[in-house]
Amino acid sequence: MSYRSVFRPGLFAGQTHIVTGGGSGIGRCAAHELAALGAHVVLVGRNVERLQATAAEIGEDGGSASFLSLDIRDEEAVTAAVAQVVAERGAIHGLVNNAGGQFPSPLMHISKKGWDAVVNSNLTGGFLFAREVFKQSMQQHGGSIVNIVADMWRGMPGMGHSGAARMGMLSFTETAAVEWAHAGVRVNAVAPGFIASSGMDRYDPSFAQTVIPMMRHYIPAKRMGDEDEISSTIVFLLSPGASYVSGACLCVDGGSSLNTKLFQLPEHDRMPAQNAFHRAVRPKAVTGA
Repeated sequence: MSYRSVFRPGLFAGQTHIVTGGGSGIGRCAAHELAALGAHVVLVGRNVERLQATAAEIGEDGGSASFLSLDIRDEEAVTAAVAQVVAERGAIHGLVNNAGGQFPSPLMHISKKGWDAVVNSNLTGGFLFAREVFKQSMQQHGGSIVNIVADMWRGMPGMGHSGAARMGMLSFTETAAVEWAHAGVRVNAVAPGFIASSGMDRYDPSFAQTVIPMMRHYIPAKRMGDEDEISSTIVFLLSPGASYVSGACLCVDGGSSLNTKLFQLPEHDRMPAQNAFHRAVRPKAVTGA
């Protein structure tokens, strides 16, 4: 089997795309789709085993991938990594700023260390990668950047550190779209809603038992989203089909960000999943959700 992308084969042939957080979850899925469409994908992350496994999967499927293990919060490491990609591959055509992470906690219990860790992962690291990709490649050759944010439109109770960082990344996206347009660089964001991604398995078990089962009741689509439904949006924004889209944020959430919680949502099954990712692994935390 192979990735069943809705986009035409060879769309990114001859191009190089970097995907941070490419060893798991949404990043792994996006890397597979980009590779299936002809791109050489550079996977970035801290866990070497996950990066190796994803690169091996892509190779088995006939795609091209390499990986770099580093902490995106380390400015020197990011600068060196981008320089290495440019030296080995030439122009960088696309960057998917997907790496990040958070942990559920009310604001009053978040330490400064915990706050800094989440903000640095979800905001500072993305800024560093985008800045270096622009300075070392896209300033000369153009390109497209997609930043992954979140459904933070009415705050993120229980994950306030992540909400603050993601909103900052949205502002960065809008600013970069203006400042870098002269170089032929488009910068956009994708805001996933409730997505059945592997990261959910790293949350405390109580979160899976209490919060996840409630989610579908607030989603007009009446189901959680899948990783490939975020990936296809990322691919669109990287593609020529989005040639006049910059500074935008696309919500991929089944309509949940629009729900006032006062409107009664009828039960239905009329918004089926895409089911494009042939190697998808559903998180244990959302089994049956």
